[in-house]
Order: sequence, then structure tokens, then C-alpha cells
Amino acid sequence: MAVTRKPLWRRALRAVVWLMLGFAALSFAVVLAYRWLPPPSSAFVLARRVDGWTGTAPAVPIRRQWVAQSRLSPELFLAVVAAEDQRFPEHHGFDLDAISKALDDRERGRVRGASTLSQQVAKNLFLWSGRSWLRKGLEVWFTALIELTWPKRRILEVYLNFAEFGDGIYGAQAAAQQFFGRDAATLNAAQAARLAAVLPNPKRYSAARPGPYVLQRQRWIERQMRQLGGRDYLAPLLAD
Repeated sequence: MAVTRKPLWRRALRAVVWLMLGFAALSFAVVLAYRWLPPPSSAFVLARRVDGWTGTAPAVPIRRQWVAQSRLSPELFLAVVAAEDQRFPEHHGFDLDAISKALDDRERGRVRGASTLSQQVAKNLFLWSGRSWLRKGLEVWFTALIELTWPKRRILEVYLNFAEFGDGIYGAQAAAQQFFGRDAATLNAAQAARLAAVLPNPKRYSAARPGPYVLQRQRWIERQMRQLGGRDYLAPLLAD
């Protein structure tokens, strides 16, 4: 008796569905594990290494050292929230108001970012640089997983350990030692604001030799830190 084979398109569709389910399960497992385990590296750190090996960018030593939340100054948490995502305690990964304003500005010919800290963690850990619908879709997926499985304090902890503060300088501990000669746990409000001030473009702006833009942005961040209520603004999140 002859066996009727399923049409090729149906077999292909079934394979795609299984691949998508496998990817969803694997990505969920990895994100869940990173709730407790320090990520060994990030996609952006690996990309910087590859750029150095291939000559796409000058080869520089990668400086990065993971430190736990307890070894990060509370001023650092407040500074990056004040600088990058002031609604971080309230949203669930996506700041819809900021997205709406960014779309309005784009229609007027101005470009502004609307990425939350959660989205930046998703991009830094798992994705590549550039713009495409595929990348944006994966960013939404990983951001949703992170918000679903991690407490807010873990998102901030991972962000501060993988944010780029200078060419080849990743994480607040490496940045604090490089620019201020001290551990990240001992940074004061002004130093934390200085580091946060270079985040928009750490290859262009320097925390060691701050120009007028960085100094102006540092002062603005310090004002925002005070207006948000100081350390009390994030105290409930960091205590969870």
C-alpha cells in the first residue's frame, strides 16, 4: 500500500513551526537562567571583539567585571534611570508615551530615542546592532521575556554590568576604575551622573575628559536625580 506524502509546503510549514517553538523555549530558558546567573558576555561585547579581530574597528582590550547589586552605588541606579528612562519603575518594558512622542517627532523630521532600559538590556545581551523589522521583533520578544521573568532590580543590575561607558569599557565597575580610580560601590552622585552622561554615545563622549556637552548633561542628570526624589525613588525596587 503506497504511503501518501504530505505536500512540500505543509512539511516546510511544520518545520518552521517547530523551529519557532524550539527558539521560544530555548530563549525563555536562557532568559530565566539569567535571572540568577551572571551572563558570561553579551552580543555587543562579542561584536566589539569581532570588530577588533577583523579590523572593522581598532582592536582594544575589553575591560569588564561583573559585580552584584550590593557592590554598585545606589547613585548609579538613580543616575541611569534619570538619564535614560525615568518611567522605569512604572512601565512593563515599553514606554508607550515616549514611543508616541518619538513618532510625532519623526513626522517633524526629528529623531529621538524611545528605548527603555529593559529594551536596552535585551539589545545588549541578545541582539546585533542595526535596524530591521526582524531585529525589532526580537527586541520586543526578549524585552517581554525579561520583564516577565526578572524583577526590576535585576534589570538594572544587568544593565549596569553591560552598558558601554567607553570604547571597550563595559560595566560600571570597569568604568569606575578606569575613570575615577575607585570601585563602583563608592561612586558619588556627581560621578554616577558623569558616567550616565556619556551613555548616548560612549565612543564619542568621554567621562575622563568631559567636554561642554557631557558637563551640561551631567548637571541636568543631577537635577533630575534630585527632582525624582533621590535614592528613595528606587528604594522599593532595589529592595524587592
